[in-house]
Amino acid sequence: MKAVVYEAFSAPPQLQQVPDPSPHNHGVVIQVMATGVCRSDWHGWVGHDSDIHLPHIPGHEFAGIVQAVGKDVKHWKRGDRVTVPFVAACGHCPECHAGHHQVCDHQFQPGFTHWGSFAEYVAIDQADINLVALPDTLDFATAASLGCRFATSFRAVVDQGKTSAGQWVAVHGCGGVGLSAIMIANAVGANVIAIDISDDKLQLARALGAVATVNATQVANVVEAVRDISQGGAHVSLDALGHPTTCFNSISNLRKRGKHIQVGLMLGEHTTPAIPMAKVIAHELEILGSHGMQAHRYDAMLAMINSGKLAPEKLVGQKISLAQSIDALMNMDKFEVAGATVVTEF
Repeated sequence: MKAVVYEAFSAPPQLQQVPDPSPHNHGVVIQVMATGVCRSDWHGWVGHDSDIHLPHIPGHEFAGIVQAVGKDVKHWKRGDRVTVPFVAACGHCPECHAGHHQVCDHQFQPGFTHWGSFAEYVAIDQADINLVALPDTLDFATAASLGCRFATSFRAVVDQGKTSAGQWVAVHGCGGVGLSAIMIANAVGANVIAIDISDDKLQLARALGAVATVNATQVANVVEAVRDISQGGAHVSLDALGHPTTCFNSISNLRKRGKHIQVGLMLGEHTTPAIPMAKVIAHELEILGSHGMQAHRYDAMLAMINSGKLAPEKLVGQKISLAQSIDALMNMDKFEVAGATVVTEF
């Protein structure tokens, strides 16, 4: 099969021919019909993820068609249209038994712990636990965009933030994660403030439901700007970028007893950001993480998509070829593209 492979961190990946995968008894092989290019893939490529062993194929948010099925798989067959959460679970550990598959003790992640979806085919273990059926009405490019950014944002806003109608929600960073969070928070009736450094991304944020925007390069103090707009601070605030500045601002712009959700990855030199702990204590703030979403929770998200309350297709930006994904991956840190870039040509 064709695949994008890198043999050293930060070295240009190459389009290569590699052996086709085979399914384990409890797994499947999926023909990749679409795969997103995510900033998490960039973090892996530059060497921020210790789980990656070289040579490596990136890619973790994808959708496709089941092509081969292991003998112990009960619920899936060749030809099924599926997607997969980027955190895949073992199904046997205490966290899995409690329903918390997104923090499985023995999790595996295509594109990180295993070869990923920048390829014609990808193998997925424990298929009966980790696959999600796609409705025929959902195209593959949109479905691929759900696997990391959209699903993580859904869990952040709905499950972790418990966001409700009328609340103020601040979203710091309007990339794929941030724009997803804006759409989802707006769908549940919240008032969303979008913060970014790009007017183009802020314009898209307004189109997706943000009631106010803040360009961080054009205000003296982002925290004060958010507190002024929300008349006292956000009830829920997300760092959708993963940077010490956006993390600090997200916590600082909360009103008393507000919730900060860390969605953007904090890797490399950003793993230990400074936070205003005195304010966390005095205002009884909550600091929560959001790391993917369980396959069994996709039903709630897909129901909102089917009803028209969520329109993730609006977040799909450029559609590119597998060969073009190399440049897209290497330039992810430049934040040049609005919306999710998706590989649809293999």
